[in-house]
Amino acid sequence: GRSSKGEMMAVSAVALQDHIIHSHQLQDLSLADPFKSRTRNIKNIYKQVNKAVVDTGLRKKSTLHKNKEEAEKEYVLDPSPPQLTLAQKLGLVEPPSLPLTAEEWVKIKQRSVQHGDSVQPCAICREEFALQPQVLLSCSHVFHKSCLKAFEKFTGKKSCPMCRKEQYQTRVIHDGARLFKIKCAIRIQASWRGYIVRKWYKNLRKTVPPKDSKLRKQFFEKKVQQISNRLLSSYDINLDEFFSEIDSSLAASRDVFQQLEGKEILLSETDWEKIQMQVEICDCPICIMPLSPAVHPACLFPGNSNDLSGQTVLLSCSHLFHHTCLQAFEEFSLGERHICPLCRSYYQKKILK
Repeated sequence: GRSSKGEMMAVSAVALQDHIIHSHQLQDLSLADPFKSRTRNIKNIYKQVNKAVVDTGLRKKSTLHKNKEEAEKEYVLDPSPPQLTLAQKLGLVEPPSLPLTAEEWVKIKQRSVQHGDSVQPCAICREEFALQPQVLLSCSHVFHKSCLKAFEKFTGKKSCPMCRKEQYQTRVIHDGARLFKIKCAIRIQASWRGYIVRKWYKNLRKTVPPKDSKLRKQFFEKKVQQISNRLLSSYDINLDEFFSEIDSSLAASRDVFQQLEGKEILLSETDWEKIQMQVEICDCPICIMPLSPAVHPACLFPGNSNDLSGQTVLLSCSHLFHHTCLQAFEEFSLGERHICPLCRSYYQKKILK
């Protein structure tokens, strides 16, 4: 009996020693293995170097690209569980936990979503997840894949940086990237809507005058300037006609000023002929009697030759009167210079035969 107990104790001691050595030297790190990274790969030293190959374009290039669904597919990152040690087989040490099922991962992810781990920045680097790879631990904590790899490499053991849970399982997720894309889309939409609103507001400021007096004055000044510029750009100027119009307007203005100053301008025969062509009156405006038929052909009436024996006077304002009627009107007026009874302008007169 004592020998069997001693053998059992010896086997247990050897099993525990083997388990301790195995756990310290061959830790199951999901992202980094500091012991493997420090070992030198002797096989790569004598590996032949591939020669440079010239691309002639004749070889078909592979055009295999991952689909969007495959790129956003979630998968477990942990390797296959190692074989059980002798201590674990004998029940001296608790065996490692079995890989989580898909349903268990769904529950863990729901708990992480409720806590808002993907919305918050990474707990290690304190930066947003953005489009970088993201891992979910079996304790429902989320980190950058590179941050967790650096943490495992630095500590040399597999424990959660937040809750210190050991021997966790990891799963690659894309919740942070999805939220980042939604955030970017919202920013793009907000900037585009802001551009549309600013453009609409600028057009509104160009069409609707403001209520402030100063701004309203500036608004109408700009409008007048725009209209004048548009007219100048669209108007085809003929220099000869333009200068002739200027000359005629200056001559008319000079005549008006001379009339106001009391200076008489002697009219030529051609001017009187032009004025006579503008005559449309058949009766004297003073006595309301027909004028001489020699002045206007429309005033020729049969049987009225005796009544039209008086002389007719043509004024420079193109009005006609009986000579006797105009003389009576001039004697009745009190001014130094006589004015036309119709248009009240200073005149020169000519007796028509």
